[in-house]
Parts: sequence; structure tokens; C-alpha cells
Amino acid sequence: MNFLQKFTPKITRLIKFQYVNPFSSGSLYEPDYLEGMKSKVPLYDTLNIELRGYDYPILESYQKYLNKLITNMDITVEDAWATPAQDLQLTTYKPNSELVNTQYKLRKYHRTLQITDISSLQLPMLLRVLESSTPPGVTIKVLPHEDDHEEVRYVPDSELLQLKHELDELGGPSKKK
Repeated sequence: MNFLQKFTPKITRLIKFQYVNPFSSGSLYEPDYLEGMKSKVPLYDTLNIELRGYDYPILESYQKYLNKLITNMDITVEDAWATPAQDLQLTTYKPNSELVNTQYKLRKYHRTLQITDISSLQLPMLLRVLESSTPPGVTIKVLPHEDDHEEVRYVPDSELLQLKHELDELGGPSKKK
């Protein structure tokens, strides 16, 4: 007997076999078929695909194409909306001066597709398709959905906001007793 064998404790392994019914969910209060309906692949929560571009017809047709593509991939398109256009004015100046060379008026359009229950296997394929099929001048962002994203789509009523401001200047709403 060598030195290591003398001082090494003997390790015994206990192997326990237990029968598990593959059709049982293991829950006393839940039916067994609910466990079978759950996805074996992890699912993402709600995602927003934001499309931005300066050319309205191209952006609209690309949104329509993506909507059909995503639906054909068996991904749920929960909602789609347009955000009001953003007006931009660009000015270029003559070299080494403050004289205006040209002025451009641009409109930036914004569309959003909201998708739900996309599996972790489908998302990389969708991202590759988005990357390869994006037309020139269109930018895409894929973001997790937040409540702020939905608030942007509504146009504020300027008259209502002005009336509320005037009411606050007069002391706020009157309280009836």
C-alpha cells in the first residue's frame, strides 16, 4: 500500500433511482396539459422594431414588407403605428464665412412594429433578415417595449394644453363643497 492509498478517505457513491411520470406536471392544483403547452425554448417579451427614414413611400412599403415577413415567420405582430413626422432644417455655410450657402427642409418619418412572443431561435434569424433587407436611407432599432414608446405616438392638443395653463394661472380648478 502506498502513501496516497493509506490516507485518502474512501468515497462511496449512493445512486438513487426514482420513477418520474413524464406526463405529470408535478403540481397538485394544475392540470397536466398546461405544462405541455409551455414553450421549451425561451421567449422574449414585447419588442419594438423602430424604422426611421426621410423617404415616406420607401418607409411605408418597407413597413408593409416587414409586417408580412414577420407574420409569415409565425411571430405575432401585436401593433404597428406611425409617429408624427419630425421637421428638420439644415443650413450649410460658405467656407470661412457666416453667409448661408443653402438651406434644406427635411421631414423624418418614424414607424414602429411591436412584436410579442418571439423565441430565442427566431430573433437572430429576424435580425439577419432586417440587416440584409434594409433599404438605403432607413435606420432600424430593435428595443424592448417601454410605456414611453407608446406615449410618443399621440399628438398633444395644443388648445387643451393652453387652457390648462390658463386655468393654473388663475389659481387652479375650483373645488365645490
